[in-house]
Order: sequence, then C-alpha cells, then structure tokens
Amino acid sequence: MAFEIGRTHYAGMLLMTILSAQPAFAAAQEVPSGEQVKRGEYLARLGDCIACHTAKDGKLMAGGQEFKTPFGVIHSTNVTPDAATGIGNYTFEQFDRAMRTGVAADGHNLYPAMPYPSFAKIDVEDMKALYAYVMHGVSPVSQQNKENDMQWPFSMRFGLKFWNAAFLDDKPFRPDPAKSAQWNRGAYIVQGLGHCGSCHTPRGFAMQEKTMTQDGDGGKDFLAGSTIENWHAVNLRNQWPQSEFARFLKVGHNSHATAYGTMTEVVHFSTQHFSDADLSAIGEYLNALPANAESDAIKPKTVAQIGEGDLYKTRGGLGYVQFCATCHQNDGRGMDKFFPPLANNSSVQSHDPTSVIHVVLSGWKSAETADAKRAFFMPSYNKLTDEELAEIVSFVRTQWGNQGVPVTADEIRKVRAAIGIKPAEPTKFNVPRYAAMLSSPNADQLIYGMRLMTETKALLPTHVGDELVCNSCHLNGGTMEHAAPYVGIAALFPSYAPRAGKIIDFKDRVNGCMRRSMNGKPLDKDSREMLAMIAYMDNMKGNFKENEAIPGRGVGKIDKSIVPNVENGKKIYKDQCAVCHGDKGEGMKQANGRYVFPPLWGKQSFNIGAGIAKTYTAAAFVKNNMPISNTQSFPLGQGGLTDQEAVDVAQYFTHMSRPDFADKRKDWPKGGKPTDARY
Repeated sequence: MAFEIGRTHYAGMLLMTILSAQPAFAAAQEVPSGEQVKRGEYLARLGDCIACHTAKDGKLMAGGQEFKTPFGVIHSTNVTPDAATGIGNYTFEQFDRAMRTGVAADGHNLYPAMPYPSFAKIDVEDMKALYAYVMHGVSPVSQQNKENDMQWPFSMRFGLKFWNAAFLDDKPFRPDPAKSAQWNRGAYIVQGLGHCGSCHTPRGFAMQEKTMTQDGDGGKDFLAGSTIENWHAVNLRNQWPQSEFARFLKVGHNSHATAYGTMTEVVHFSTQHFSDADLSAIGEYLNALPANAESDAIKPKTVAQIGEGDLYKTRGGLGYVQFCATCHQNDGRGMDKFFPPLANNSSVQSHDPTSVIHVVLSGWKSAETADAKRAFFMPSYNKLTDEELAEIVSFVRTQWGNQGVPVTADEIRKVRAAIGIKPAEPTKFNVPRYAAMLSSPNADQLIYGMRLMTETKALLPTHVGDELVCNSCHLNGGTMEHAAPYVGIAALFPSYAPRAGKIIDFKDRVNGCMRRSMNGKPLDKDSREMLAMIAYMDNMKGNFKENEAIPGRGVGKIDKSIVPNVENGKKIYKDQCAVCHGDKGEGMKQANGRYVFPPLWGKQSFNIGAGIAKTYTAAAFVKNNMPISNTQSFPLGQGGLTDQEAVDVAQYFTHMSRPDFADKRKDWPKGGKPTDARY
C-alpha cells in the first residue's frame, strides 16, 4: 500500500535528452574492443539510459518517451548512431561535452531534465566506454525526434547558460582517500551515473539540486528526500542496513519497503542488472551517510503488536481490516516477495505523506525482475471517500510502532485533484463498510460476528475441521460483489433449499457451511457465536426485501457448456494460483503458522459437499475473484482469466483429493442434483 524511493517523471531520467540531431563532422573513430562496448552497456544500465530513451513498444534508444514536467512536456531523443536522426555524427568530444555540461553538438543547451550535473562525475574511461556502446552496441534507427512543448519562458534556452554558470560543477568524481574503495565506488555510482540526487535531493529556487554530494555546508540536504509531481522520493540517509539497500535495488523490495511509481521502472530497466559488488558498494555508501532527524525517527525498529482496540474499535482500523489486511495482514508485515510490509515502512512513515496517498489513490504495480517475473498489483482505492482514506492512511502511519503523523481528508483531496483522479461514480452494488458498525447500538456483537467470519479457525477451533475461514469464499467479510456477499442475503431466508429438500432458516444455512466448507461441526443455534454471525450478516443485508433483485449476489454465472481442459487447468494453476495456494494446493502460511491463503485440496481443505467443490460454481468464483493482486480492479486487484481458463483451472483443483462428506447420500432427496456435483 505504500512503498519506497519514488521517482519523478522529469528529474534525473534522461541520458542525453534533447541532444541535437543536427549532423556534425565526425573525426575518424577507432573501433572499440568488444570488452569496452560490453562495459559501456553495463554503464548505460547504471545510468538508466534505456528506460528513458526507449518508448513503450519502441526501438532501443530511439527516443520518443514523453516526460511531463511542471514547465511543459519533454520527449527523449534518438540517441542511436543513426547519422541523420540520431547522434551518429557525434565525436567523442561532443558526446563528452553533452554528457558533462549539457551542451549539444550544435552548441544549444540541454534542459537539466537530463541529469548532466550528475553525469559530469563520470570518469574519462567510463565515458569512453559509454560512447563506444552507444556508437557500436546500439543499432541505428531512423526516427525523427518529437517536438517538445515547453511553456514560455522555459522554451527559451539561452537562460540555461546562466543556470550552468550558477549550478554546474563539471569536474569528474574525486575519490576520498580516507574512505574504503567500496565506499568510493558507491559514492561514484550514487552521485554520478546513478543520479539518485535528481529525485531524492531537495531542489532550490531554480530547480537545481541543493547539493550534489554529502560534503560542504549544504551536505545535510543530500538525498534527504524531495517531493516533486505528487511523489515524495524519500530520505535515503542511513535509512537501512547495507544489505537492505542492495536487496531493494536488486529485486524492488526489502523488509521495509517496495518500489512504487517510476522507481519500479528503474528497478526493472536498471538496478536489477547491477553487479552484486556495485549493489553492496551503494548500500555501504548510503548506510554511511550521516542520519538526519527523519532517519532517526523512522529507522527500522522492532514491529510493535497492535492492540485489538486500535484494530477493531476505530474507523481507521476497521477500514484497514476490510480493504488492506488481506494482503498486508493484521500485523502490517505483509508477505515477503508478494505484498509490501506497512510496519516499519520508510515511505509510509515519511514526514511527507504524498506518496502513500498517491499510491492509495492511483494503485501500484510491483517491479518485474529476474527474481520476480510476475508483477503484483494493488488497485486504486479512489472509490473510498477522502474521509475514509484519511482514516486508513492515518492508521497505517501510526500503528505497529510507525512514527508517521495522521493525515487529513483535505490532504487526500489535494493529492486526488493534483493527479486528476475523481471520486468514483456510484454503482448498483454498494460496498458495506466495516467502519459503519461502530455507530450501531450492538457494535461489539457485530464486530465479533465479523471477526468470526475472518478468523473462523482461530475463534472456533472445535467447530472448524480444516484451515479455511468464512472469508475464504465470502471475500472481505462478505462485502465484495460476486464473491458470495452477505448483502441482501438475510432477506432470502427462510427459503426452500433443493440440496436439503426442505425449507431452512438462515442458521441452518450457516451450519451447512460449517459442516461442508469448514469440514467441521455445526454451532448451537442459540450460541453467542451463531447469534453474532447472524447479527453481522443481517447488518450487511441493507434495505433489501424478500424477492427483491440483489446486485452482485452469489459468485456469478458461467456457461456450463464450456468443456474443461484439465491439462490446461494444471498449467494455469501453476502459473497463476500456486504462488498463493502452493504447488500442491497446501495454501500459504505466515511464519507463525497462521494461514494467509487457504489450501485448495488435501486434508485441510473443504470437503466434497461444499458448494465450491462443484466445477462451474468454482469456475464462476475464480472468474470473478481470482487471482487477487493480478489487476487493478477494486478492491483486491482480482480477475484476469477467461471463462475457459476459469473452467479449466476449476476442474483441475476441485477434482483433487479432499475430505469426504459423511451425509452426502442425504443431499437432493427430491432430485435436482447439479451435473458437476462431486458425488
């Protein structure tokens, strides 16, 4: 839900933005060695050149990528060795001047959106290798550069000469002899090709980085965090242990954060390709920077256990349980490699909450790397009101030992307006809110009923025979459309049940789930637990009456004429489902043994009498609700499979071994048994 090291769209992203495509007479060039070209390719990765100079679905380094700045729109340029439209006529001296001083071959000044103040620190041999790669390792592409659209007076470049005179130091990096070789290597990358300060160092009145290094009077501002274009690139000074910096850059997450915004692109295109030695060097350098007030305030600490009062008796806590805890967990620890931790999360706690608000409003996609080929999504929660989001964001910024301060609805509103996300239009299915229960006279009973739905095994250990909870099928406590919601359901009982062959009441229906889906024992109809569950579901009913159409009821429908392909279902399960439910359908546990995602077959799963054991019922549920974190659909990022794929994978997992149901012969005594029943 909130992540680390954001990145702006215009600061620190371009290798040679706006480099002139004007031809210049090139001096005779020596053909570089293959080793030098390969070295240059690695340096281009360090500088994140490919991400900036390659448009989506475009050709490598041919430009065309659009970057929106506060002063207008800039397009990255063609830096392939094409002589007519690229930089094929650049001599090394012209290339070097452009990289260090932001002056193109024909003498015009480049916008400092290209981080040439950082690239100025590149040493001569590395600059030669980078030039060798661009000229001999990149295929020439004939593609005209797109026109920029900068506002006046920023469209007038002559002022950039004065900007350079005031703020540019074009001297290469100077190692500190008092520091280790690894520290100096880290400093060289961070200050130079890595251009981390372009986003993470505050900017001055002329949009210059306040400082380019940790030295001197302004050194305290270096990498101290900066907010630009509705993202806050957080403070990097002495924030995490060395290994955690390295891990973050390699895979896009660590124990304290996950990449968000355009930083996910940086990890994908750039930092995941860094050598382990360079990652360690960066980690050593950043870890050695003197801490500032924010570093000390949010430095990783032992995660504090949250109190039930905070979680279940506050609007923010209940909002978190309903909309966030499925992935981030009640303890805020998330799930390693999948869902980011919110406890001890540097960005969540940052003094500037812009990024966490931005992510909550616009959603998120994880970085795709060699170690994590599948991306995970977090949906946009813009359907929640500004007040609701303020309650939830404030909750996560102040719980589990987090040192953030609460946010206001006005802050949510300002970010929403700035990024152009309007409140969602009303839909036919109105999502009930856990937080609304607090205003009910029997709030304690309702909340206990909700907890019985979401913590069924823990609270009813003698009645649940497997490792499922009611929430396994009735997602988000029965508040999700086509995920067996409780909305309106109480209005349907008493009613005739074909499977029982008689009229049953709502308590009978609950006990049917206890015996089948839970593979357990029925509750006493007058027990505290049964009454709390019934009260909770009745509260979720809303104003629906008997025989009234209920939007979003059940799990949806799927065409039963679709013929299952079980082999394809096996493949889909491996590709899409095993990541959460295990290779052998065993489910996923936290370190403490608590199940996060339920087993789909085996002794700890639902029995053959459960409704979800039927192929087409399971297929409809899967189609509408699985996989989660696979799209940006509200509220769990669910969906993405076709009808055929849903049927295939449902046929595969429903027909795996699972517990028997002792009373199966009593079902459908008057006929009407579904064709896909397991018995």
